[in-house]
Order: sequence, then C-alpha cells, then structure tokens
Amino acid sequence: TEMAVYRSLVRHRPPVRAPRLIAADPDNCTLVIERMPGRVAALQRHPMEAPPRADIRAALGAICRVNAWRPPAGLFDMPLDYVEQMSRYHELGLLTDRDLGDLQKLLHGIAQEVGRGAMLQFCHGDALLSNILVSPAGPVLVDWEHAGWYLPGHDLATLWLVLGQAPGARRQISQIAQSAGPASRDAFLVNLMLLLTREIRRYETAVQRSMQDPPPVA
Repeated sequence: TEMAVYRSLVRHRPPVRAPRLIAADPDNCTLVIERMPGRVAALQRHPMEAPPRADIRAALGAICRVNAWRPPAGLFDMPLDYVEQMSRYHELGLLTDRDLGDLQKLLHGIAQEVGRGAMLQFCHGDALLSNILVSPAGPVLVDWEHAGWYLPGHDLATLWLVLGQAPGARRQISQIAQSAGPASRDAFLVNLMLLLTREIRRYETAVQRSMQDPPPVA
C-alpha cells in the first residue's frame, strides 16, 4: 500500500527528492505527506507538445538514479505480476496469441538470466511526467504508491510512453535500456508492451464510459 511505501522511505531515503511522511492513519485511510515545491513537468498524461529539454533531462536523470538504488531486501514488494498481466490482457483480447507467445518467450529468457544472478530493478512504478516536479533544487518524484521491484526498464518504458512528441528523448531512453545488455533490452520491451497495452485499455474504458453517460440536459 501507499502508506507502507512511505513508511519504508522514512527508514531508507531514495537518491532523489521525495515527499516525507508526516502522518498516517490506516484505520481512516488518511495519509499526510510533505508538500514539495516546484512545478509539474507536464500537466497532461500525454503532453501535446514536447516538454523543455531541460525538464526531460532532469526527469530522466532522477529516474536513472532511482533505478540504480538498491534498498535492503524485503523492504519493498514486486507490485506487478507479469505472467498474470499478460494472461489478463490476452483474455480481454488486447493481446493476440502471437503477442502472448512472443512476450512469454522474452519473459522466459529474462527469467533464466535472473536465475543466473541478474537482478530485478527498483522502480518508482509510475514515472509519468505528471508525477515529477521541477524545482531549482532539482527534480522531485511524487506518488510512490507503486514503487517496488520490477523487471529492468519499467520506469524508462513509462517515460518513453508519454514522450510521443519528443522522438529524440525516446531514442535516448531506448539507448539507455539497451546499454545494459540483451536481458535488460528484452525486459524493457516486455515492460513497454504491457504499458502500451494498458494505455489502450485505459482509452477503451474511457470511451465506453463516455458512451454510457447520459447526454447533458439542455
């Protein structure tokens, strides 16, 4: 849960600026965290225009620092069940049989590398530009609810996803993802495919809801 994540961040601070926990009341589902200064790197989930290069550079640098962090084992969970997610999207018709087969092959290869000692990667879990504040003191990451251990490249794939108007930044992100070797490259591709599929699902759900809503009264 988000409360558990922020409690963990009290004991072990990440290598980027993040809101500090002030108070938590699980019984009343109340969480109070530090108010952080700065402006949001992007107000929209998918910005219509490319953000300033300096903002993208700051966001990417912060994400890479988070991904290089190694908090103590057992402190954070693995929030995403990749096998279950693939199966669910396949059942919904969002992945074809071929899509599922290709992803399973990639996941199998990655699992073998993990078995040989390759490590999972700590990720913010929702590295959208709308969750990054830009301030004179440096970037601030907020909304750590989904933080935990993922296959490498989850945060990079999330940032790649929302930078459709910045092809140069997308190329840089892809190069970073591939620089760690074939297993990290494949993990980035698996993350990207699932995140893209999630976005399609979000869009379809929003369209369905809009069609079900009654028309406004004149």
